[in-house]
Amino acid sequence: MADFVGALDQGTTSTRFMIFDHGGNEIARHQLEHQQILPQAGWVEHNPTEIWERTRAVIQTTLNKAHLHHTDLHALGITNQRETTLVWNRRTGRPYHNAIVWQDTRTDRIAAALQRDGHAPTIRHRSGLPPATYFAAGKIQWILDNVPQARHDAEQGQAVFGTMDTWILWNLTGGPHGGVHTTDVTNASRTMLMNLETLDWDEELLALFTIPPAMLPAIAPSSVPDPYGTTRALDGEIPITAILGDQQAATVGQVCFAPGQAKNTYGTGNFLLLNTGHQLIRSQAGMLTTICYQFGDNKPVYALEGSIAVTGSAVQWLRDQLGIISGAAQSENLARQVDDNGGVYFVPAFSGLFAPYWRSDARGAIVGLSRYNTNAHLARATLESICYQTRDVVEAMHTDSGVTLDTLKVDGGVTANELCMQLQADILGVPVSRPVVAETTALGAAYAAGLATGFWTGTDELQNNWNEDKRWEPTWDEERRAEGYAGWKKAVERTYGWIDVD
Repeated sequence: MADFVGALDQGTTSTRFMIFDHGGNEIARHQLEHQQILPQAGWVEHNPTEIWERTRAVIQTTLNKAHLHHTDLHALGITNQRETTLVWNRRTGRPYHNAIVWQDTRTDRIAAALQRDGHAPTIRHRSGLPPATYFAAGKIQWILDNVPQARHDAEQGQAVFGTMDTWILWNLTGGPHGGVHTTDVTNASRTMLMNLETLDWDEELLALFTIPPAMLPAIAPSSVPDPYGTTRALDGEIPITAILGDQQAATVGQVCFAPGQAKNTYGTGNFLLLNTGHQLIRSQAGMLTTICYQFGDNKPVYALEGSIAVTGSAVQWLRDQLGIISGAAQSENLARQVDDNGGVYFVPAFSGLFAPYWRSDARGAIVGLSRYNTNAHLARATLESICYQTRDVVEAMHTDSGVTLDTLKVDGGVTANELCMQLQADILGVPVSRPVVAETTALGAAYAAGLATGFWTGTDELQNNWNEDKRWEPTWDEERRAEGYAGWKKAVERTYGWIDVD
């Protein structure tokens, strides 16, 4: 019997492959970044061919590092940046356009028109999502309306759509030569096109976005005992038995299998998911209703999600655009030079504001500046912005569900910043807990793949694999916590109405 499970984690800034053993321990990994293409303000693109080449490279390099062969892998799971949208030709495999990334705001007029024309309630009820630039449907419509030949070929059944999981699966299983055109329920639930109750594409929503049904992938569970397909583009065949969007995968990796359990992932953005079990809760407070996971023929498990566009990427902005730090780790050292934010708040609404505000007219703002302030205050305000945005969605989650967190489980790259995690505990007023395996996104994809094939016998076995690495306890008193949050809310209001959306 094969002793390991592999997980491909195709993220916003990089693609990595990780191999795990039966105890959920990392055996090996390899990771490669890909280019962030910024054609104009508000536009964010990726080269899908580059990502596919990176995918093949990281899988083979990781196997080589571990001195393993494809036959040593029991199964392979895929997890991916969600909502990032791609249309390609099924005969040639060539993309019609770069992939439009989830952060991209070029579809703001499409979203605004849906809101203005009164379609928002229908879209929210059927898909669980508000009309927003974040989701895939508007991006598909933009490609069909603006890229020559795309709509014609889509109507002829030659141009097909996929999020990055579908693109990777299609290429791994043969591409133009029999590649499998499938997505899972978690990714489909992020398109604004899937009906949350039927788990199928919704005809009325497709009509709103003028999207031909023939271009859409089949929708499957997140974990399947009969593989979606096997790898044909590598040196050997590995069964592919799981697909989950990255935040749902992190929820599985954090073993949040019981209703009421929640996790927060700190990456390019922040994503807090609360497991609501088989209950579909329609948010009244700006949260998203989404599929958490579906294992095999079991009923789907739903979640409430608070999606935040810019958190870790705000630290990247300090490095790449402002040049005040040389690396992400330096943000902690710089911020530690001051005891507080010096009255400065930074609202990184580079792509508008996501949950719970959903304001596409907002843009980033730094407020409260005086001559006293230094780059250390800005670094501190950047870390605090990550934590205040998380508090925003925790408050909204409580409004919708009545659940009060007693501990926040955290994962992702920003959790290595210990000052940021201490600030998170202080700003929320609850302990923050980081697991031993912080890369829970890849681990969750591996868990789902292994559960499908019997590598793991059930979720109880996975619960036993989870171990805490570190915990941060709150140190602020209630007065400081309330004063800081009030300042944050004032700063958020200053970002409204900066962009005129027709």
